[in-house]
Amino acid sequence: MSTLGIFDKTGQLLQKVMDLRQQNQDVIASNIANAQTPGYAPARLQFEDALAGAVGRDGKGMATTHPQHLPVGDGLDQVQGKVMRTPDRSGLGDGNNVNLDQEMIGLAENQILFEAAAQMLNKKMGLLKYAAQDGR
Repeated sequence: MSTLGIFDKTGQLLQKVMDLRQQNQDVIASNIANAQTPGYAPARLQFEDALAGAVGRDGKGMATTHPQHLPVGDGLDQVQGKVMRTPDRSGLGDGNNVNLDQEMIGLAENQILFEAAAQMLNKKMGLLKYAAQDGR
């Protein structure tokens, strides 16, 4: 993620949220595509806690104390989603425990949250455009 001077933490956060939501969309789509695959264990992308932790730090993490030290990221760049699989342990059926209704709800929720982040980022860019055009 590039860090330009005109973009603040909010813009960077929205970009990261959109990246993670896209990854989550791919994971959910994979679950739906494999709904009939015997033995398939559905996956979940977990990133909300790591993202909240990176946002909640407010610069209280590691700091460079000398100009020649390597720069330390703000934590937001290091946030990655973690794919967790939940295998079927019931011993019944074909071992596939994908619930299509649950996956479709997750897909819709993820899409709404992605679109909300995209709209917020669009508004942010609109403000920059407004400022660049001297308020016209």
